[in-house]
Amino acid sequence: MDSHSFDVVIVGAGIAGATVGAHLAPTHRVALVEAEETAGYHSTGRSAALWFQNYGPSDVRTLTRLSRPFFEHPPAGFADVPLLHRRPVVFLAPEEQESELDALLADGIGLRELPVADVRAMVPALRPDYARRAAIEEDAFDMDVAAIHQGFLRMVRASGGVLSTRSRTGWIEARDGIWHVHATGGAVFHAPIVVDAAGAWGDVVAQQAEVRPLGLQPKRRTGAIIDPSPWEARDWPLLNDVDQTWYVRPEARTRLMVSPADETDTHPHDVQPDEMDVAVAVERMQQALDIDVRRIEHSWAGLRTFTPDGSLAFGFDTRMRGFFWCVGQGGYGIQTSPAAGKLIADMIAGRDPGEAASMLPALDPKRFG
Repeated sequence: MDSHSFDVVIVGAGIAGATVGAHLAPTHRVALVEAEETAGYHSTGRSAALWFQNYGPSDVRTLTRLSRPFFEHPPAGFADVPLLHRRPVVFLAPEEQESELDALLADGIGLRELPVADVRAMVPALRPDYARRAAIEEDAFDMDVAAIHQGFLRMVRASGGVLSTRSRTGWIEARDGIWHVHATGGAVFHAPIVVDAAGAWGDVVAQQAEVRPLGLQPKRRTGAIIDPSPWEARDWPLLNDVDQTWYVRPEARTRLMVSPADETDTHPHDVQPDEMDVAVAVERMQQALDIDVRRIEHSWAGLRTFTPDGSLAFGFDTRMRGFFWCVGQGGYGIQTSPAAGKLIADMIAGRDPGEAASMLPALDPKRFG
């Protein structure tokens, strides 16, 4: 048996676990325990992330805003490439979605109405009869997910933290104020604090520790890559309808990613794309854009996991001392990662979380009983 002692053991090395570890490792002995051969295999590595303000509930929007300075000015050595690349977001409103557009403009941040003719100037493939109105969020960005994730893992290692891959947890027990995390291969990780950052497997890890589950719901999200020729889509904005039933965004300079923005209930597993979802994505996109899709070049699916009320769950479990929840990031984990990781590290270390402190009651897992 291979036994290791730490101050904090984090279960899951996707973006959630990596950011918490990066912010804790300078002051704590940290271990990231990852079930898969590579960190971020299930959700982080399949994310087509975009930083924009008008996405998610209020707690997500606050953490998104607080994360921007990090993305714009990361620490020296964090990454060799820029983390952000400007990509406006355009919301299209067919006639039946005009009232939703009015609500979006009233409640949104940094949004303005944009004449549909101006959208067609940016996206010549837009069908003239699809949208009655449109809005744009100009201050939005593509995100380099791989660079961001690897940057946080690099920070963990630089501060002496440990990343243990191929270490699927099977039995987690608390004895005399210390958690003992038993992983495949016989390794045991000991620490007074365990952070559950296991994403879709968050409730599974809780049950291994005899902690009451929160009722997390993994949902499938599908993406596909197409060739938009003869159109050149490299400089197009992200396009979606106001009801978010589809979206497209440029990919790899000459390609276009299309998604039906699906949120299909599923279970924790190595999720694969469904052919019907891909077909739906293309059909919805073609209602808006005059693109002849001859073949699907690549398709994939990822898991987005939500709490019962759709907001984040950050905090110590009310019944099991030393068990910390870091779950419910849904599709917002990348864009909120620096601020979320700092907030959780501050909570664990007993530090003042600053502006984010006002969010703590809304994030507390105890709201689920």
